[in-house]
Amino acid sequence: MENCTPVFDKPKVELHVHLDGSIKPETILYFGKKRGIQLPEDTLEGLLQHVILKEPSSLTEFLAKFSLYMPVIAGDREAVERIAYEFVEMKAKENIIYVEARYCPHLLANCGVHPIPWNQEKGDLTPDEVVRLVNRGLKAGEKAFNIKARSILCCMRHMPSWSPEVVELCKKYQNNSVVGVDLAGDESLTAETCPDHQKAYEEAERCGIHRTVHAGEVGKVQVIKEAVGILKAERIGHGYHVFEDEHFYKQLLKENMHFELCPWSSHLTGACKSDFCTHPAVRFMKDRANFSLNTDDPLIFNSTVHTDYKIARDCMGFTEEEFKRLNINAAKSSFLPEKEKKELLHKLYEAYDMVKSTEF
Repeated sequence: MENCTPVFDKPKVELHVHLDGSIKPETILYFGKKRGIQLPEDTLEGLLQHVILKEPSSLTEFLAKFSLYMPVIAGDREAVERIAYEFVEMKAKENIIYVEARYCPHLLANCGVHPIPWNQEKGDLTPDEVVRLVNRGLKAGEKAFNIKARSILCCMRHMPSWSPEVVELCKKYQNNSVVGVDLAGDESLTAETCPDHQKAYEEAERCGIHRTVHAGEVGKVQVIKEAVGILKAERIGHGYHVFEDEHFYKQLLKENMHFELCPWSSHLTGACKSDFCTHPAVRFMKDRANFSLNTDDPLIFNSTVHTDYKIARDCMGFTEEEFKRLNINAAKSSFLPEKEKKELLHKLYEAYDMVKSTEF
């Protein structure tokens, strides 16, 4: 991982980071060897040459990176629990005190997705087993590294048949490490044309499950409107195309909608083609919108949270006060129960030498 000197080395909150995009490369090599599954390279340097996205590309090329290494992790009990534990360890080193890790249980279960020979003795996992294993890894990490870690379960746009089960797992493990549901994947596959996604999100809302949606990363503003209007999203993952409709954007500002921004990710995936000086994050900052800064997939982007904070300071004009403000907003927009949210906010106020009242 890139080792940036911290520009804001105070406690932070991260809300948009994918567990399967945050795996230690050493762990990938270990399970490749253990399971006898061939990787593109068998050395750390060689593997990273294949996995890291070095130059601005496309979302399609970015997504293809997962298929290079996920076959050694998906479907293996030890691997799934270990990546959750190590994820918490990595985030603790970045001075993250609260993080929400998102993942699709079906993908980590290897539900006919990755070309792994079925092992009759061990077999692949069920999505339910994956959630239990991730929960166990996160809880062990919390205890070892003294941070709070929760998870968001992802529905996939291209697999609407999985969505009802994802929401059932959210219900089963609600407030047992799982705090919300997400919809990720190809934004050209709209939820409006997929009744399973709509029904799943309706059930989530009915049961009090928090909801975020990847929308407006590469898709047009209409995808964000659908996320808010049809899926009743409480947060938007990325949302860079919201400015295509100024009236709608101002409406979301009034409603205090939270945008989960990932600057370095948006550069490398081609989601934002302009330079950082004119990145949507600059407009959000100037408008004092409700947003956070996040890594998205630090393995593939060779980054830490400090990468995004350094870009925000050096290229976008963010100040230390702005970093404090966005972390307070991230805590307020987290999917924690109210009591735990207040405790998190208190920790931030103390760390930032703020009086809880009126500074923001």
